[in-house]
Amino acid sequence: MYVTVAQFGATTDKAENFGSARRLIADAAARGTSLVVLPENAMYSDPDPTGDVRPAAEPVDGPFVQAISQEAKTAGVAVVVGMTEVPGADGRCTNAVLAIDEQGRTLGVYRKVHLYDAFGYRESDRIVPHAPRALVFERDGLKFGVMTCYDLRFPEMARFLVDAGAEVLIVPAAWVVGPAKEDHWTTLLRARAIENTVYVVASGQTGPFSSGQSAIIDPMGQIVASAGEAPGFATGWIDRDRLEAVRVKNPSLANRRFPHYRESP
Repeated sequence: MYVTVAQFGATTDKAENFGSARRLIADAAARGTSLVVLPENAMYSDPDPTGDVRPAAEPVDGPFVQAISQEAKTAGVAVVVGMTEVPGADGRCTNAVLAIDEQGRTLGVYRKVHLYDAFGYRESDRIVPHAPRALVFERDGLKFGVMTCYDLRFPEMARFLVDAGAEVLIVPAAWVVGPAKEDHWTTLLRARAIENTVYVVASGQTGPFSSGQSAIIDPMGQIVASAGEAPGFATGWIDRDRLEAVRVKNPSLANRRFPHYRESP
């Protein structure tokens, strides 16, 4: 199947952000893709790490998701997209990612586990962390597992999804620019693919605050497609034959000596 990583720089203007997402979905669908992955915080993104995101937050069945679902249905493609979910009991919002099928139906919601309390940021000041819950869904005979941005730095998160059946890791992100950060992004995407013998499909916000570089990585760690630094998209082919061939050559999952990770009840 063909999959697409679509990238843009989201702002505090939700209407503008939706317009960017809509155009990317439509353009990618017109070129024959089956799945479009949009960035983390595609609905609303405030570059001020101390900004109050609560006024912009929406429920996961709110106007933004309804509009994206309609675009997915119109275009006939599945869509993965990041948003800010309304505050919980402690007043903090949730960094959420939704998977939506080509009929506009929600396949599931992933709520971010590892918050970006690093490199001078404190995401946990306004976002609540969630316990690990594997969002894994199937399209065209392949199983996709979802994580978000900073989760990429934790190899156990990827392995947790693989143990839940994922053969393709989806990584929406807003990978903040900074010294060595772009190199970290590419290195970690390739590492997660190589160590788990899976595809990685990663979509990042673009500049000036994020580094873009959305990419599709194959199970041998090779870059299938990359979108560079500017708004736009890249499409690549992923398939089970390649996945299985790599796992025969490099049976690292079968050779493990540590027990599988288990989801908490």
